[in-house]
Amino acid sequence: MSRKPMVRPGGRSARVQEAVHTAVRELQAEVGRPELTVPLVAARAGVTPSTIYRRWGDLQELLSDVAVEHLRPDAPPRDHGDLPTDLRNWAEQFIEEMASPIGRAYIRDALLGDPDGDNAVRCSTYAAEQIDIMLARAAERGEDAPDVELVLDRVVAPMMYRILFRTGDLTAAYARRLVQDVLNGRGTSR
Repeated sequence: MSRKPMVRPGGRSARVQEAVHTAVRELQAEVGRPELTVPLVAARAGVTPSTIYRRWGDLQELLSDVAVEHLRPDAPPRDHGDLPTDLRNWAEQFIEEMASPIGRAYIRDALLGDPDGDNAVRCSTYAAEQIDIMLARAAERGEDAPDVELVLDRVVAPMMYRILFRTGDLTAAYARRLVQDVLNGRGTSR
């Protein structure tokens, strides 16, 4: 049975998670991902391998947990004063980060170590929360705005599809075009 770490645990659990996550990131940079092993990570983190196996199950689940944590935004999206600019800037940053070799590796790790799909839901929730912040600001300014699901379907989903399966046209211009289309009401049928 695989075990999932608690989200943002406290106390000793938080210290163990942070030490193990830090060890994974450092070792990936130093020796490369193919050389990672649970005993190597455990030694670097100052825990026993059994701690990692008990908490994460195996190396792939640990890498998946580290990836999901890395994909969590650390701040709300910047407020540029209007929804079109907010969405364009956010989408450009999203495609730049996620389409990078590091971003792709984190996406793969997040999905591979979680056959139940919980990590995909968490990552989708991160994007939805960011979009919701921008849409709420737009509503406060009196701007017309699509709903969160429409932006996910018409902006985020096509970018993720291309990031994962069709690596061409992963440019800021592509992200801007998707945003413009959703704001102009094109492709809004469900």
